[in-house]
Parts: sequence; structure tokens; C-alpha cells
Amino acid sequence: MKVSLKLCALASFLLLSSCATAPTPSTANARVALYDPHHAFWSQKAPELFHARFETSVGNYVLEVHRDWAPRGVDRLYNLIRAGFFDDSRFYRVDANYIVQYGIAGKPEVAKIWRNEAIPDDAPKQSNVRGTIGYAALAAPNTRTTQVYINLADNSRNDSQGVVPFGKVISGMDVVDKIYSGYGENSGGGMRAGKQDRLFEEGNAWLDKDFPRITHLIRATILVSVEDVK
Repeated sequence: MKVSLKLCALASFLLLSSCATAPTPSTANARVALYDPHHAFWSQKAPELFHARFETSVGNYVLEVHRDWAPRGVDRLYNLIRAGFFDDSRFYRVDANYIVQYGIAGKPEVAKIWRNEAIPDDAPKQSNVRGTIGYAALAAPNTRTTQVYINLADNSRNDSQGVVPFGKVISGMDVVDKIYSGYGENSGGGMRAGKQDRLFEEGNAWLDKDFPRITHLIRATILVSVEDVK
């Protein structure tokens, strides 16, 4: 009897261990979706309000995201985070008196897939004041893809240029201010500058080699509890 109980316990342990290491269906779907912008994964509607933590090599910050500010943009962001799109990427454009920009995947094979996967514009409802976040875009309608910026200053003068805030930093703005700004436009520039080809072609490998002090975006996570925001 004791031997049978031990064998049952061992079998249960092995079963639990294998389940713990196997990817869940949602994780498997996310991995597939990263390489397929038309996967059903991307049709998930975001909550009306949610928080997301971004872990970086200089600390963490938390975004509060409002779907009513920009529903199309928020749905895209929500699903990008769920898919792990931002994980292991870089803050490639930082102007200490202007913005922090990121949102090109660290893996070139993923970045190139999403480079031209634009979403329709949202109507502007909020101003580009310090701490707000929106999508970078070309100087043309309906060109938002995956690249986002955080305003480091009051940039409300840009409100008329089609850049629409969809959320704001509610914790860790001091961390955002620490993101390395010494490379300016050289490590990726903006969408309108036309200097991002090497970033899409070589990804993290190029940035880490030529811009070793660049700040890393380690992981982005949807927070499920208000307590997690603290």
C-alpha cells in the first residue's frame, strides 16, 4: 500500500511538472500571432481602462490606458502587450526635452512583419502634455503601427499633427526621465526621419553593438490588480 501511494504521488508530481512547463494555449497563440497580423488573437477588445507595467534596465513605470481616448490605438497596444511584442526591445529615440520613442520589435523578423501594419486614426480627445503616451505616425492619415512615444515635456503644440494620446504614466515618470538620451536621433530616429532601416533589418544586434548605453525594455505586462500598480 505504501509503495502504491508513493508511486501515485510520484506520478502526480511528474504530471504537474510537465503541465507547469508546457505553454498555455494563450501563450502559444501569442507566439503564432506575432508572425501573423491577421490572426484572430488581434481582434480581442481591450478593457475600457487598464494598467500596464513596463520593466526597463533603469527601473519600471506604469501606464494607465483609456480606451475611450483612442479605441483603435488602445486595442492594438493591449494585444501587442499580450503577445509579448515589446519584450526585449530598446528605447531607440530619446530627446530629453521632447519624447521617448519605442515600439519596434527587437527581433528583425517580427519588426519587419509589423512595419506597415497600420491602423485607422482615432479622433483626438486629449492633449500631448508631459507623461502622456501616443503612437508615432507619418505625416499622413492612418499610418500608426506599433511605435509609441511618451511625452517628456508639454508637447501640446503637436496636437494638430494627428498624434493622439491614449494613456499616461501614473507611476515611474522619474524612471522614464532616466532612459538614456545620449544617442538622440542616431539610434533609430523617428518614423518621419526615414532613418530606421537598419533598426528593422538588424534589430537589437545593431543597437547593442553601436549604441551600448541604450536603455533596454525588458518586459511589458498587463496588470490584473490595482495593488500591482504600486
